[in-house]
Amino acid sequence: MFNFLHTFNPSPVMVAIGPINLYWYGFFILLATLAALTVCLYLTKLYNLKSDIIIDLAFWLIISGLIGARLYEVFLELPYFLANPINIFKIWQGGLAIHGAIIGGLIALWLFTKKNKMNFFQLAAIIAAALPLGQAIGRWGNYFNQELFGYPTNLAWGIPIDIANRPAEYFNNQYFHPVFLYESIGNLIIFIILFTAHYLIIRKNKINSSIYFLLLTSYFLLYSMLRFFLEFIRLDATPVLFGLRFPQLVSLFIIFFSLSCFTYYIWLKIRKKKLLDN
Repeated sequence: MFNFLHTFNPSPVMVAIGPINLYWYGFFILLATLAALTVCLYLTKLYNLKSDIIIDLAFWLIISGLIGARLYEVFLELPYFLANPINIFKIWQGGLAIHGAIIGGLIALWLFTKKNKMNFFQLAAIIAAALPLGQAIGRWGNYFNQELFGYPTNLAWGIPIDIANRPAEYFNNQYFHPVFLYESIGNLIIFIILFTAHYLIIRKNKINSSIYFLLLTSYFLLYSMLRFFLEFIRLDATPVLFGLRFPQLVSLFIIFFSLSCFTYYIWLKIRKKKLLDN
C-alpha cells in the first residue's frame, strides 16, 4: 500500500458523466456514513433498543453534522470565504471540520432525546463508538482532494502532491506526510477500543448512565489527543494562537475537560467505597 501511495496521483473526480462529475470525496463521505450507521444499528440491537431510533436519528445527525462541519470550516477560513462566498456551498471540494460536525451532531442529539424522552448519554455513547470508523473512512476523501497532508518527507510512504495544491514555500518539494492516513489509522484504533468496550460492558451487564458518559468522554479524549499531535505536521491554513493551531487549542480544552471528568468519576467511586466501608 505504501508504494501505491508513493506513486499514485489521485484525482478528485471518481466518474465523469458528460457535464456531471461524481467526486471521490462524496463517495467516501457516503461510505463513512453507511459504515457508522451499521455499527450504530448493531450496538442498538445489543442494547435491546429499537433500530427505528437510529434510523430516525440518522437523518438529523447527518444534516446537522454537515451544517456544523461546514460552518466551522468557514469560520476557520473566514477571509477566504468572504472573498468567495459561493464556495461555501461547494462541499464536494472538501472543507468539513470534524469539530463542527460533532457540535452540530450533539445539538441535534440533545434535541432528539429531549423530544423523545430518551437517555442522551446512551445514544451519544453508541454514536461515539461508530463515529471514529466513519472518520477513518472519510479521511480517504481528503486524500483524493489532496487537502490533508503534512510537511515534506523522504519517507517511503510520502505522497506526491500536485504543484497546484502545494503551499508556495514548498513548491520544489514533491512528497509530503500523508496526514490523512495517520488520522485514518488512529481513528480505526479508537473505533476498535470503543467498540470492544461496548461489547464487554454489555456482555458483563455493567450498563448504567455513568458508563455511557465515560464511553463518550473516552472518544473525546482519544480523538483529541490524536488530533492535537497530528496538527504539528499539518500544512493547511488555520488560525494560530499562542503558538498553537486553533484545532490544537480546541483539542487541549477537550482533553482537559475529559480528564477532569475521569478524575471526578474516580473520586466519586472512592468516596462511595469509603461510605460503604464505614
